Amino acid sequence: MWLLLNLFWFPLVFCSVKQPSVFISILVRNKAHTLPYFLSLLEKQTYPKSRIILYLRSDNNQDQTLEVLETWLSKIVPKHEYHDIIKDLRECKNPDCLLEGETSPVGWSDTRFEHIMDLRQKALDMARFSLADFYFSLDADVFLTDSNALEELVGKDKLVVAPMLISIGLYSNFWGGMSDTFYYERTEEYRKILDRKMAGCFEVPMVHTCVLMDLRHSESDFLTFLPENIPSYPGPRDDIIVFALSAKDRDIPMHVCNDHHYGALMIPLEDDQELETDKQILIYTLMEVTARSDPVAVDPVFSRYLPEPLAKTKLGVDEVYLINLERRDDRFSRMKYNFEMLGVDYTLTPAVDGRKIDQNYLIKNNIKMLPEFSEPYHGRPLTFGEIGCFMSHYKIWEDIIASEHETVLVFEDDIRFEPYFGQKLEYLLEELRTIPDRWDLVFLGRKILHNSDEPWLLTSSQLVKVDYTYWTLSYILTRKGAQKLLGANPRTKMVPVDEFLPIMYNRHPNETWKSYFPTRDLQALSVHPLLVFPTHFTGEEGYISDTEGTSTINKECKNKKDEL
Repeated sequence: MWLLLNLFWFPLVFCSVKQPSVFISILVRNKAHTLPYFLSLLEKQTYPKSRIILYLRSDNNQDQTLEVLETWLSKIVPKHEYHDIIKDLRECKNPDCLLEGETSPVGWSDTRFEHIMDLRQKALDMARFSLADFYFSLDADVFLTDSNALEELVGKDKLVVAPMLISIGLYSNFWGGMSDTFYYERTEEYRKILDRKMAGCFEVPMVHTCVLMDLRHSESDFLTFLPENIPSYPGPRDDIIVFALSAKDRDIPMHVCNDHHYGALMIPLEDDQELETDKQILIYTLMEVTARSDPVAVDPVFSRYLPEPLAKTKLGVDEVYLINLERRDDRFSRMKYNFEMLGVDYTLTPAVDGRKIDQNYLIKNNIKMLPEFSEPYHGRPLTFGEIGCFMSHYKIWEDIIASEHETVLVFEDDIRFEPYFGQKLEYLLEELRTIPDRWDLVFLGRKILHNSDEPWLLTSSQLVKVDYTYWTLSYILTRKGAQKLLGANPRTKMVPVDEFLPIMYNRHPNETWKSYFPTRDLQALSVHPLLVFPTHFTGEEGYISDTEGTSTINKECKNKKDEL
């Protein structure tokens, strides 16, 4: 009775439980160029800042790293949002800002390995001493574009877990295998995880660069970055290998998760590269990010540390065309960002929208489908989306003649660029200028079919004679080539543009279709490897086709007849 009375007079109060505390360790060296992007994204993480302790350690910098960090701290410290901010920012002890035994800030000397192991262990020990629930080791060349990344990782209920991060190559922040000598070993599973052929969280022998550890588990006490803390340590003195072997020694599983597009990381420099190369890698990493996320927005506090915009050029041709549907402003924003990163002076060409095409448009432009056309995979007539795509390219071909351009570059808006695109394009154009009579069109991006027969162009190491192919992602076209395409009068016997081009260079397998175009003398080549790829392949999450999801020409014509 007494208990019931107390419950009546003093009702139970239900309170929300605080989220676990997280100690974030950030080690920084010579990253003034990445910090504006890294810190802007870090600040946008949705995890409660009141539950976060930040530890910033930086030393031996030859750039403005310390200044950038201090600038950011001057902004965030007064807000008192984070539970605590611990900074350990050290000026150089030596004039050259090198560690003892180093000859360059790039590369991994024994001295640097020892230094990094000590720094990582110190940070981990500080996290344990602070009684943090989680320890998040995060390098300053990681870009967490998913603002929920930390919250997602904490919710995984894994002792050691990492978000899978993409790069401008096959490099990522996990290993699929480890050799008997404890070094990296590529496996089939690695590519499946990296390419998201399988999605989820997977146990792997190594995670690094961006790793969350659950310190609430007693077993986590055995995780270490120092070989001396592992009995009879068998491996090399390398911080990430030591950490992986400390987990293996205690049967602690390490997981990498690719269930979200968490972000990206920079590929490491080779020993013989310069710090300036890292800035180029940054540009293409930021561009690669836009294939799955919005461009990284940098906090204005960093504006004076950003590089000057590149001078705009036409990339060595007379005109650069970008085809973009007016209703796809997301694609235009992404391409505009990428072109700014590359310094491209381009002309926006509004695409012909298949959704707006009707019978009047067909009559006005004298458009008729090739009588025997049937889409090879679905057996259907031409769609209005395919007509719109064709006419978008057709308008460019007409403009080449009207503007008297000799050579142009055409881009569609659903593409991503190969790393070092600018340099590779320049190298390609240098060769093309020496063989003007051997090409009219050169593909930069397309779909190569599995049974293609594409021999190398004689004396070339980057050009092939192109076979039947799909897609028109990007190509270089001469005025002579545009004249040949227009001269075939393709509007009166229309097929999709990526069927028309192989017809015109006489590599299309359909003899009936080819018979409608008796002059098939377009000289077509392709760069190999390709310089441009689609942002999404068919069937991938986020794939959208602006040509497939529209009515077919026959259906529309039938509806018009029924109305009469």
